[in-house]
Amino acid sequence: MIMEKQSSFRAPRMEKQISFQGIKIENQPSTRGVMEKQQSFKQPSSRGMMETQRSFKKPALRVMEKQRSFRVVMERQLSFIGSSERRKNRDSPGKRGDLPLHLAARAGNQSRVREILQNCSGNDAKELLSKQNQEGETPLYVAAENGHAMVIEELVTYMDLETASIPARNGFDAFHVAARQGHVDVLNELLQLSPNLVMTTDLSGTTALHTAAAQGHIEVVNLLLETDSNLAKIARNNGKTALHSAARMGRLEVVKSLLSKDPSTAFRKDRKGQTALHMAVKGQQEEMVLELVKPDLSILNLEDNKGNTALHIATKKGRIQ
Repeated sequence: MIMEKQSSFRAPRMEKQISFQGIKIENQPSTRGVMEKQQSFKQPSSRGMMETQRSFKKPALRVMEKQRSFRVVMERQLSFIGSSERRKNRDSPGKRGDLPLHLAARAGNQSRVREILQNCSGNDAKELLSKQNQEGETPLYVAAENGHAMVIEELVTYMDLETASIPARNGFDAFHVAARQGHVDVLNELLQLSPNLVMTTDLSGTTALHTAAAQGHIEVVNLLLETDSNLAKIARNNGKTALHSAARMGRLEVVKSLLSKDPSTAFRKDRKGQTALHMAVKGQQEEMVLELVKPDLSILNLEDNKGNTALHIATKKGRIQ
């Protein structure tokens, strides 16, 4: 009897536990459902991701296309500006006030020089060749200074002696500056225009021979003397001949050439009464002195305006050996 009561007491209790457990099981979400939700949250579908990426890339592509379009426009503008600058630089007057013909002549651009001149009538070409920049230089002058003989050949076909002799602000004309620079080829081209160019002088009476002799350009000196040997006799405003200049600067080969053309120039005095020998003893070339006394030893006795012979000056300078 007691056992039955215990069993009856236990039975409802067990049933309640079983029932309670069943409730708990029923109320718990299934593992599959949870996993599916987690997977759906963590791993969106490939299609969705691709669509999201595409929607994100479209604005980026539009930005890149705009940048590319902008870059192309800028490159075209820079290319246009660059070509404009090149044209501007080619024909720009620059700091010297050069005209296009000056620039072409200075650069030795013969084809450009020809192009400019062929587009001019006869009178216009002559007028253009007479144009001077801020330094007073003509196109012929700048070509001569830079030794562009082929350009000179082109230019002289359009000009006369008067135009060719136009001096720059420094007093030199095209022939003179070519002699100073030692450009023999240029001088030959200019002499084809007129041999009288050898006689042009600057404001101080300096000839191309004076300048070439002082610079020691022996080939130029010989060319000028062959053109007109009387150049050796021409003195500057201060009375100095080319022989004076060469002797003072120690140009031995030039002195030899000048004396061979006219030995009498050794006796020529400047305004101070000094000969080329007076000039030579101020230097330190014994051979130069010996060359100058070769024509006549009596030159040693010639005095300047102060009564000094070349020997006196040599003594004062400490040049006696």
